[in-house]
Amino acid sequence: MPASEGARYAPSPMPQPVVADGEFVFAAAHLDHGHIYGMSEGLIGAGASLKWVYDRDPAKVQDFVQRFPQVRVARSEQEILDDDAVHLVAGAAVTSERADLGLRVMDAGKDYFTDKAPLTTFEQLAAVREATARTGRKYAVYYSERIHVESAVLAGQLIEQGAIGRVLQVIGLGPHRIGNPSTRPAWFFEKEKYGGILCDIGSHNFEQILFFTGATDAEIVSSSIANYAHPEFPELDDYGDAHVVTNNGATGFVRVDWFTPDGLSTWGDGRTILLGTEGYIELRKYTNIATDDGPGQLFLVDGEGEHRIPTTGTVGYPFFGQLIRDCLDRTETAMTQAHALKAAELSLQAQAGARVLARQ
Repeated sequence: MPASEGARYAPSPMPQPVVADGEFVFAAAHLDHGHIYGMSEGLIGAGASLKWVYDRDPAKVQDFVQRFPQVRVARSEQEILDDDAVHLVAGAAVTSERADLGLRVMDAGKDYFTDKAPLTTFEQLAAVREATARTGRKYAVYYSERIHVESAVLAGQLIEQGAIGRVLQVIGLGPHRIGNPSTRPAWFFEKEKYGGILCDIGSHNFEQILFFTGATDAEIVSSSIANYAHPEFPELDDYGDAHVVTNNGATGFVRVDWFTPDGLSTWGDGRTILLGTEGYIELRKYTNIATDDGPGQLFLVDGEGEHRIPTTGTVGYPFFGQLIRDCLDRTETAMTQAHALKAAELSLQAQAGARVLARQ
């Protein structure tokens, strides 16, 4: 169905930069995951000024400088932390090291923006909660599969407009392609460092369950993990799932895995299905298989019919501008601190209580 037939569900205006050049300065530090590029691009697109980059690996720094030639190379992490001009530090460290980095950043009087998963242990979660309360600084999280995906952004807007009524269930599917394991860093296969599949990839989906249902808490009813097909990496979870009940009576189901076949045109067929009392939405985020539709497809079924709404280039990513203003104005419009850390807590609980279905 043509996009025009969904026109009454038009997105909010495209977000524009929220600050002038130099008004909000950030640094990038610890470049262990490629998400640092999306994090930096999102902030720059909202008007932020990138000043510094730091990593122990000169090759990672050089790659980053090629993408962002305006950046200055810091000699140490401390050089960034000592710079009073820096408002926020964005980091994509090894997953188990993200919390300690955040504690250092917040203790230096700066806000922190970390890749997901934001932490890997309950002890880290407690330390982060204590530090955010004590310092008043932000521990923001890059839950990219919602905040940096236009179809997911539009879904949130439609739900707010009442397009499908009250959301009763969220199904989040997060398949990924493992690719050539030799190109992955060693920590990717060490559970102590990556946290397990439900802690890592699953964190995206737990965040979306809370967001789309409007819940503030949830119970992990059941969860499972497995290593079905990668005996050479005994600590890898290549599959995980979880069943969730929220504190406002909605439910959620999460399935994440490393089984994307080579024939798929992208790294994973990520999908989200939102059941409401007056309709439902399906997000085909990265591909609409066996079609030429491209990524960013939102399907809406309601009392008036069936609607396909292509979202690429029409919605934008308001999170980044909201985060910048939150840091400057000390507000919570992009994402509350409680929400960001509750999603992490559910990820830890699902991982810790998971039934092991198979272990190669």
